[in-house]
Amino acid sequence: MRALIAALLAAGLVTSTGHAQDKKYGPGVTDSEIKIGQSAPFSGPASAFGIYSRVEGAYFNALNERGGINGRKIRFIVLDNGFSPPKALEASRKLVEEDNVLAEVGTVGTPTNSATQRYLNSKKVPQLLISAGGSKFNDPKQYPWTVPFYPSFETEAIGFARYAMKTLPAPKIAVLYQSDDYGKDFLKGLKKALGEANAKLIVAEASYELTDPTVDSQIISLAGSGANVFMNFSTPKFAAQAIRKANELNWKPMQFIASPGSSVQAVLKVAGFDKSVGVMTAQYFKEPGDPTWDKDQEMLDYFAFMKKYAPNESALDAIGVSGYVNAQMVEHVLKAAGNELTRENLLKKATTLKDVTLSLLLPGIKLGNTPEDYRLYHGFQLSRFDGKGWGSVEYIKAE
Repeated sequence: MRALIAALLAAGLVTSTGHAQDKKYGPGVTDSEIKIGQSAPFSGPASAFGIYSRVEGAYFNALNERGGINGRKIRFIVLDNGFSPPKALEASRKLVEEDNVLAEVGTVGTPTNSATQRYLNSKKVPQLLISAGGSKFNDPKQYPWTVPFYPSFETEAIGFARYAMKTLPAPKIAVLYQSDDYGKDFLKGLKKALGEANAKLIVAEASYELTDPTVDSQIISLAGSGANVFMNFSTPKFAAQAIRKANELNWKPMQFIASPGSSVQAVLKVAGFDKSVGVMTAQYFKEPGDPTWDKDQEMLDYFAFMKKYAPNESALDAIGVSGYVNAQMVEHVLKAAGNELTRENLLKKATTLKDVTLSLLLPGIKLGNTPEDYRLYHGFQLSRFDGKGWGSVEYIKAE
């Protein structure tokens, strides 16, 4: 009998506990490889987010050097979508129907993920850990295969509004927002926080298109409204323009910027550090270049990683940190799936997470969700820029 068990163990037919070693694979998985995909804005009006995907790819290269996931190497296929919804849908179709990926992971952007959500759900392909904060991406009943990674934009806007209302005796709010699902989700959160009773606190609204060259005219209009609060719900290029123009006009409201447009290097440095003093945002990650984290071991490890695996990228660009953190979560979920690397089990593991900590998350932030509520983040750190780095204002819990 002992000889039989030894023979079975040697053949890999049973484990040391005597149970069958079952393997279940979905599309894109073999004994040696896990194929996952993503589309990214390497070109187009949101190309500043391209570093996110390049750093994520570098992380998977480093992971493969360490042996991959349970002995399987990650094959990460990334297609340029130009931040165009039609191109994003075309990319998802190629990833699913031609490249045969197990899942689409970490894709950036509300409009791009909106364009692919229905298609990926109809194919029962995980739209996994996407970097988009629209409330539509947390809808397990209608879109069970879509799992958001980025915190809710609506939650951010609610937190900003409530802070302004409790801090200023007579807030008058001006809003700049991107004229798509991204900007409108922030606007929705703002109006939800104010309610009907305080709706009149919004004294001016202005929108812009991603194809607009500048938002100077919008800022001139908003500044003329007499508002003492400025909600800047923009992406990096326009967030920088808005901060710079407001300063040029000597408009000094309490300023909030959406977290995707808050990078010190890609936004505040471009606008001018001196012009950005006092700006507030929602934070979830440690910011490279912030003196607070100069000697932090996780940050030192990140800089070493960037030097070795992404030497042509700016290690100080916070957008890269987002890709780094997202890749860690993808790794966590794939490891949790074990040898049952099917689309169904991947979804199960991605929606039953509890108290997950990742390198470069702010201290105290733990991620978790349930099959009924896919949100991973349950609050954020409200931070203020002092000309050099971000300083903590207060922690704001999500509803």
